[in-house]
Amino acid sequence: MSIEQEPEQSRQALLLPEGKGPGDGVTDSPSYPYRMYTTDAKSWNKSLKEYARANRKSPTPAETKLWQELRGHKLGAQFRRQHAIGHFIVDFVCLAAWLVIEVDGSIHNEAGQAEYDGGRTHELQECGFLVVRFTNDEVFFNTSRVLKTITEHLILLHPSYEP
Repeated sequence: MSIEQEPEQSRQALLLPEGKGPGDGVTDSPSYPYRMYTTDAKSWNKSLKEYARANRKSPTPAETKLWQELRGHKLGAQFRRQHAIGHFIVDFVCLAAWLVIEVDGSIHNEAGQAEYDGGRTHELQECGFLVVRFTNDEVFFNTSRVLKTITEHLILLHPSYEP
């Protein structure tokens, strides 16, 4: 099929049938980008869309620094930032590798926030994602190690990754 004949694709991933998720067989269909869903249209339009846009417009300094290293396939894989998965907005995601990258400031050390983060990580893992967390200090002061860790995960998880 030539480029002119390809159907126009939506930027929002398709939803899986009710009760289906990664590993249920339905996800192997080529019509499902990256064999996964991200969020439903109702949640996206109701609240997540504006929240993601606001986060993209006002990133933390650490998120800005890491995004400069991830954007434009600099590590050999496509990343998205402030992307909706389920009812969450994740900092960065490589959909092809099912890899979520979170950059955490000092607020994430507080008991309530740490508990919330744990539940959030669990839900994302239930969807099939691996969640890797870095602190702001790691991003600022040990960027090469952060990028090396991300690359190691891409090698393991991305089906056609070549560093």
